[in-house]
Amino acid sequence: MKQIPLLPFLVFTFFITAIAISCTSMKNPTSPPTNSSAQLLRIPINSTVDQKERDFYLYLPKGYEEAVNQGKKLPVLMFLHGDGERGNGKDELDWVMVHGPLYEAWIQKRDLPFIMIVPQLPMFGRDTIGLDYLTHRDKKSIPKRLEEGTPPREASFGTDEKMMGAVPAETLEALPPNGWERCEEDLLTMIDIVLKDYNGDSKRLYLSGLSYGGFGTWYMASKHPKLFAAISPVVGWGHPDLMISIAKEKIPIWAFAGGRDKAVETQYFFEGMNELEELGHDNLRFTIHEDMGHDVWRRVFAGQDIYDWLLKWEK
Repeated sequence: MKQIPLLPFLVFTFFITAIAISCTSMKNPTSPPTNSSAQLLRIPINSTVDQKERDFYLYLPKGYEEAVNQGKKLPVLMFLHGDGERGNGKDELDWVMVHGPLYEAWIQKRDLPFIMIVPQLPMFGRDTIGLDYLTHRDKKSIPKRLEEGTPPREASFGTDEKMMGAVPAETLEALPPNGWERCEEDLLTMIDIVLKDYNGDSKRLYLSGLSYGGFGTWYMASKHPKLFAAISPVVGWGHPDLMISIAKEKIPIWAFAGGRDKAVETQYFFEGMNELEELGHDNLRFTIHEDMGHDVWRRVFAGQDIYDWLLKWEK
């Protein structure tokens, strides 16, 4: 029997095998995309505030689908907006994209690795008392996500206030009325939905908010101190009466204020902070941007430090 030369036979076999593997791979691709795109969903709930349906925005970060397929849970950031972004949770919901981490992730297309829960605070009559920023706001000013590139950022608020520093106030002002405390049950419902249905990590649940949302951040942390891994209230001070439960759980806190802020003045922050320390809380940061006014949030959320700091903490 005639023998086939070994080397040419091996080369021929390797060539045929390579073609077969290549054709099989082309017909039956098994590798999923390595980075699914970010998604922005509207999730309806039946609100306990008025027994009507309201939506909240749910942001799913880039790579979410792959993480789910791998059984991984993702960190969750709930963001509470300020007074000027209130609305009906339906055709007015886009106002919540004007400021904060959702603006950064969705409008500016930054790769922030959080599932984000972004609800909308009802008006509660605030649009009937002559507040120009509510009664005369124009939907044309809501930022839009562009197919290509990102829109320019708005300039910071102008101010004539000099940088003078601040001393603690002798008496505290009353907390603003008709805030996020009236939506407490709705916020808990949203968190439950995300943790159960969207692979949210209950050990890495964070809370932040600006202005009215800063006050709401302190409130929710005080009422549910075991829920949050860390909180970051921005230009919203915490009342001393809220601090006992927060100090007991030693929730990591990074609070921000503006030295030139005349809407939520720095002088009112100190009593609550000092109360925390007297109660033994030892994981507190308080940063005052002396050169900025009420819109400190522009710098805070446009930066990276706040997100990196939040992700350090786990329940």
